[in-house]
Amino acid sequence: MSAPNGNSFWTLRSEHGRDTLFESPEMMWEAACEYFEWCEENPLIEVDFRGKDADQVHIPKMRPFTMQGLCRYLDCNTQYFRQFEDRLKDDQQGFSRIITRIKETIYEQKFTGAASGFLNPNIIARDLGLIDKKDMSINADVTVEYTDGPNETED
Repeated sequence: MSAPNGNSFWTLRSEHGRDTLFESPEMMWEAACEYFEWCEENPLIEVDFRGKDADQVHIPKMRPFTMQGLCRYLDCNTQYFRQFEDRLKDDQQGFSRIITRIKETIYEQKFTGAASGFLNPNIIARDLGLIDKKDMSINADVTVEYTDGPNETED
């Protein structure tokens, strides 16, 4: 099955230059909002067949925001984004605040989508690190004693 017409997401890109993608935190937030809007305006399309005549229907599905998708849209890769974030230890311009806002927006959209059933809860929970872990280990001190045989008492 091929992607529907107009679903060429990977060909889109932000137009904020290459050397430094963003001159200001505001430009970074603007570019992220462009990506978020694109995701909302271009849902994934499920093709299904319904009814007694098996009529083909196209069902729009929520497209989750992702860091990978954002980086593709910005024409960079996730490593570039991480390195950019690492250089912001002494951020005086506010990029760190915008990066946090972007990450929180992505997290919230995925969480809300999964909680409402629009996105697969299992996949999103794993992606967001919300795995319910149960410790099944048992800590016990066990002493084993060996004997030569049964101790029988004679009458």
